[in-house]
Amino acid sequence: MVSNSRGNPLKKCLILVGVAVTLSACATSTSKETLRFCDDTGCSERSSSSATADYLDEPPVVKSEQILKLEEAASSDPRAAYDLALRYFRGDGIQRNSYQALQWMRKAGESGLLHAQQALGGYYLSGLEEMGSDPQEAEKWLSMAAAQGDQESASLLAEAAEAKQREAGDYRWRQHWREYYRGYWYRGYSYFGYWRQGYWYY
Repeated sequence: MVSNSRGNPLKKCLILVGVAVTLSACATSTSKETLRFCDDTGCSERSSSSATADYLDEPPVVKSEQILKLEEAASSDPRAAYDLALRYFRGDGIQRNSYQALQWMRKAGESGLLHAQQALGGYYLSGLEEMGSDPQEAEKWLSMAAAQGDQESASLLAEAAEAKQREAGDYRWRQHWREYYRGYWYRGYSYFGYWRQGYWYY
């Protein structure tokens, strides 16, 4: 809290929420001696005067000449885009990045590469990595692959259609009960306590 009354010094502390950086330039000591930092290896308590975000100290990723040339080729050759997608997914010669992997694989699939369409169909059907299953997107890619004569994609297409129907049914079920319980949260559930003359009574 900042006091604006005359005669009192103005104290300012900068806290960046969501970025684990603490600037220990406050004129007075803070009430909290440690901060909690979390990353993909876990969480730990660190001193508020020395804690920094580890990723800020990491050097920028430098791509090799081979990867730079592959990216250049991938912009026009769907086979190179497919290879680049796999390298991003595996972290092979480049920092692992599943988002970039998916973008390059989609580029290859949109260019008509059967292997990419097969890979995308399976990816969206199974929900690899942190992404959940997306039967509608899976159906799209499997249809494209099946149209090129791929039998495996044709058989998976039936599973994707079934999964899409199930998902639609699940969605309708969730919507029904969401409205039901939302009504209870707004109007149905009663309070236990009541406020009277400055006190809560239970």
